[in-house]
Amino acid sequence: MKIYKTNEEVKKDIVDGVLDCKGDVKFECNVDIEASINARDINAWNINARDINAEDINALDINAWNINAGDINSLDINALDINAWNINAGNINAGNIKYNAFCNVYNSIKCKSIKAKREIHNKPVCLEGKLEIIENLQAKK
Repeated sequence: MKIYKTNEEVKKDIVDGVLDCKGDVKFECNVDIEASINARDINAWNINARDINAEDINALDINAWNINAGDINSLDINALDINAWNINAGNINAGNIKYNAFCNVYNSIKCKSIKAKREIHNKPVCLEGKLEIIENLQAKK
């Protein structure tokens, strides 16, 4: 298993703008890089972050049980459960979504449930699609 203890160690393994994660990899540090990440399977039980900004996340499997973040900005999000402050995305396909004050999606939201955590909040906005509550929805694997 490759263990990264510093952000500098991560940066040293970036070749031609790509961090290639082969085999088991563990990050024991904050990671702040500008690079593509190639990975086969990503298994994460707890992700705690202030900001996640990604143009493309390419992986065969992403299994995330809890995502706690200040802001998530991405084109597509596929997860079992999302617990976040603010969500801005192209499409969301999730089991249960809990958001703090605002959830904005360019296309569609498909989920089992969506609830605001605060009394003062805005309803989810789907600019070009619609919100679909699907009881037996399975997040994409």
